[in-house]
Amino acid sequence: MSKPKHIHILGICGTFMGGIAAIAKQSGYRVTGCDANVYPPMSTQLEAQGIELIEGFGVEQLELKPDVFVIGNVVSRGNPLMEEILNRNLPYASGPQWLADTLLRDKWVLGVAGTHGKTTTSSMLAWILEHAGLNPGFLIGGVPQNFGISARITESPFFVIEADEYDTAFFDKRSKFVHYHPRTAILNNLEFDHADIFPDLAAIETQFHHLVRTVPGNGLVVCNGREESLARVIQRGCWTPVEKFGADDGWNIDANEQVSLNGKAQGKLQWDLMGEHNRMNALAALAAARHGGVPVAQGLAALAEFKNVKRRMEVRGTVNGITVYDDFAHHPTAIDTTVEGLRRKVGRARILAVLEPRSNTMKLGVMKDALPGSLKDADLTFCYAGNLGWDARGALAPLGDKALVKDDLNELIEAIAAVAKSGDQILVMSNGGFGGIHEKLLKRLQ
Repeated sequence: MSKPKHIHILGICGTFMGGIAAIAKQSGYRVTGCDANVYPPMSTQLEAQGIELIEGFGVEQLELKPDVFVIGNVVSRGNPLMEEILNRNLPYASGPQWLADTLLRDKWVLGVAGTHGKTTTSSMLAWILEHAGLNPGFLIGGVPQNFGISARITESPFFVIEADEYDTAFFDKRSKFVHYHPRTAILNNLEFDHADIFPDLAAIETQFHHLVRTVPGNGLVVCNGREESLARVIQRGCWTPVEKFGADDGWNIDANEQVSLNGKAQGKLQWDLMGEHNRMNALAALAAARHGGVPVAQGLAALAEFKNVKRRMEVRGTVNGITVYDDFAHHPTAIDTTVEGLRRKVGRARILAVLEPRSNTMKLGVMKDALPGSLKDADLTFCYAGNLGWDARGALAPLGDKALVKDDLNELIEAIAAVAKSGDQILVMSNGGFGGIHEKLLKRLQ
């Protein structure tokens, strides 16, 4: 019996690379990995699957002699282990490339792309396929609560992947999604983001155009019909049938949650998710699942049992009548839709928005002028400005005395606790851990 092939993953603790590690292990590979910061929850998840983790990027890891080194995009030139891999001409591949070449080769890939809603829509789509008995594999950048894990591989031909436009690796500046060769591609929306790697919206549109070029003629492109940016992408060339959602033709949903396709009623969406963005996500997932053979009525039945992704408007606790939510929103548009969705749910209750601008785009301050507008539905805004390279106080000045900025996390928590009262809704938004603020806040409010 031949020994299992061995991969060693550099930068294994990110959600995406951790997901690759999990499905490689399930596929019979020996998987080891390293990262600068090996800590829970990812470290415990990986160790529970029998994956050996090493702290740091020491060159002694070459002694593991894997068949290939799989490189995450946190790794750059100057990394001691990477430099030695290059010096010795050892085999290496990016995560997306390795995944596509080895595990997705024979799969019907359903790729979900877009600036917003990738994780939620991927989770909806995977759940619709699962509910229909199709047992899909998936790799999602969050934890869908219907599954409790972010990645798995199965015998099923179907594989749902969150198709990210961020670049692949230091040696491959194409977007990750060009590697996946989806047969079904969702283009959810397209706005300017990732200011650390893209100069402007046109540069991202070009990457989406490259994605569209990889979808086969017998595939399907499911496209948001409300977005001019996506209309431009399709106009640059598309060799695949396109189904639009949210515009006059194609897939639609009315105020009574009735779903229609080309004017014909398909059934009613019955669920408790908030916001117009989630109704759009649902249409995209229904269209993609239908391409995979799931009738719309069955898709709607699945969505009635859909539980949202962790960190998407997740209630973390209620103390003395004050509710604390956790949300991943990290772009002004996502902040806007999140606050608006909560406003619709809670009516006239006070919303205290608590924000940590920590995505690369936000840290660079490119979007700072859009922040006040995105927070208009909140009664008060608290912003943590520790380690920011721009003036958060100046950026939020249009909100007047409705905004407070602090550079110290404990001072921020004290300021929130000083004004919070029963009935308030505290909405914490960050794409990181935010110093464990949710638990600290709940404890302080007691």
